[in-house]
Amino acid sequence: MRTHDDTEAIQQRQGIQSIEVGTRLLRALAASQRSMMLRDVARSAGMPAAKARRYLVSFMRMGLVEQDANTGRYDLGEFSLELGLVSLARLDPVRLAGPVLDDLCEQIGATVALAMWGNHGATCVRWVEAGGAVTVTLRTGVVLPLTASATGLAFSAFYRSPYLKKMLDAEVQATAEASGKTPAAVMSALTLQLEDIRRNGVARAAGSMTIGINGVSAPVFGHTGRMVAAVTALGIVGSFGVELDSPVAQGTREAAATLSRRLGYGSSDGAAGGHAAAAASAAS
Repeated sequence: MRTHDDTEAIQQRQGIQSIEVGTRLLRALAASQRSMMLRDVARSAGMPAAKARRYLVSFMRMGLVEQDANTGRYDLGEFSLELGLVSLARLDPVRLAGPVLDDLCEQIGATVALAMWGNHGATCVRWVEAGGAVTVTLRTGVVLPLTASATGLAFSAFYRSPYLKKMLDAEVQATAEASGKTPAAVMSALTLQLEDIRRNGVARAAGSMTIGINGVSAPVFGHTGRMVAAVTALGIVGSFGVELDSPVAQGTREAAATLSRRLGYGSSDGAAGGHAAAAASAAS
């Protein structure tokens, strides 16, 4: 015999079907690059135009949809935009990165980390240790060099900041003095390296920061198309390949792309071209 609690639980699972159906119209408008005629939005949502119009009228009253009085075209309304902005403002890269880092650590069996740009440069804000017989540790709060670490190279290639450029120039000068090369020669080699990173979407460092440690890092982009973080994997030389087609490089790149999508990257025209814009700006 079904009890009242059972009935209520079933109703909660069922939800309100009409809302779910109507949401298809909102998704259609969100996916379109411009406002839509009734017939087009109805076809995209997979429903008759008459039915779609009834939903659209209700959404217009709520501010979720608006209609141009001159053309009759429909588009997302102010309340939809407000909801989107509020949602984006609440996105937390560190919180959202947790499951992504855990999955990557399990997949490649290596220490992984998330770095963000802080007051002193590319800073480790979260890391997950693989827990094997020999592991690499990375302390939270450590600032990574821009030219001698995979994380720093990822930021050098994709992050946009006048402060980063000043730090990069200082590192280039220090490297030139230590190696006996001219700053121009060091910068020329670095420029070629950064171009390669932008082409492949992943930065690699083989024992350059710490002897015996390899690193791979990929950029994470936010909804505006700007780089907001880097996903990095670290391992012991000999058992941790950094080749572009290696499982480590591919897994790190995919993890960064997953986190980027969760942060809204690619959800608008501006974000869609963000990767290229970031690369162009960093190269200048």
